[in-house]
This record gives sequence, C-alpha cells and structure tokens, in this order.
Amino acid sequence: MSKPKIIAYLKPHCGWSKGVRAVLNKYDLPFEDRDIWNDPMQRLEMIQKSGQELSPCVEIDGKMLPDISGEEVEAYMINAGIVSKSHAPVEVPINQACSDHGEPQGTPISLRQS
Repeated sequence: MSKPKIIAYLKPHCGWSKGVRAVLNKYDLPFEDRDIWNDPMQRLEMIQKSGQELSPCVEIDGKMLPDISGEEVEAYMINAGIVSKSHAPVEVPINQACSDHGEPQGTPISLRQS
C-alpha cells in the first residue's frame, strides 16, 4: 500500500493538533506539519483551501478534512482504506480540546476576493 500525501495544518500546543500528529505517527505516515500559529502564510493557505478558520485541517491526497480531531482523521483513513485499524497506543489523547492556558488567542484573517 502506497503512503498518501498528507499536509497537516496544525498549532504547536493545541490538544487537537497533538492528537492529529499522534494518529499520523501511530500509522507511521509521513506528513508535512504546517505551523499555522507561527506562520501566517500557512494559516492563510489553510483558510483558502478549507474555506474556514478552524483547525486542525488535514489534507490527504488532495481531500481537505477541515476542523478535525485525531480520532476523526483515524476514522476517515480507515473508512477510505488508507490504513487498517491499529490498536497501538498513542502518547497523547487524540480528541482533546486546546487548552486556554499559556496559548494566546489568534488574530482573525480577513479574506477579500478580487
């Protein structure tokens, strides 16, 4: 089975982002980890591709999965036949909200169409 091309638009400290990373690592899937917190261009790209501002967003072989948890990424990949269900443990919860502690609020980005 060939490995899918995966781009994950994630925050460094978000519980949901950590869950997405954990699931992709659990299945030993290489992915591009795009930091939408420290790189506004990555965040803008995520918004343009997904049509919304919530994260994480994961693009698998061109299919955008917006505002998704690690648990939902795993379910999508199993249902799509990308991976077979694994019961291997992960190091963090795969469906946990971002903590408000120590993480400043993001700045909204306005998109204008020309």
